[in-house]
Amino acid sequence: MRVAIGSDHAGVAYKAALVDLMREMGHAVKDFGTHAEEAVDYPDVIRPVAEAVACGEFDRGVVLGGSGNGEAIVANKVRGVRCALCWDVTTARLARQHNDANVVSIGQRVVGLETAKDVVRVFLGTDFEGGRHARRIAKIE
Repeated sequence: MRVAIGSDHAGVAYKAALVDLMREMGHAVKDFGTHAEEAVDYPDVIRPVAEAVACGEFDRGVVLGGSGNGEAIVANKVRGVRCALCWDVTTARLARQHNDANVVSIGQRVVGLETAKDVVRVFLGTDFEGGRHARRIAKIE
């Protein structure tokens, strides 16, 4: 799977660990930044991740920030992106199964690193169930 990842300064510490994890899982990963803890405007990093997923260049996306809320909001402004803010494996699984989420947002200040890794594993490993949900999602897009 091709995965785009990006974070603001408040998510940069987890990003490196998640890039390593996804590469160990056999995924092709592109890091859209940022690469330091100096403050950045998160839309400048998150929007390119969302656009890369929306246009089909990447299959999924991972965005990180302090809480993950702002990142999810920015990603969801891009047509074709369904970004879910996830804080545990249940929310990640349901986001994929029921909502066909193609981007996951994780907050470094509210989720432990091991949980974040588990969220990414589940998010990338869970298929969309389709059915009536697929018809409704297609109408929205």
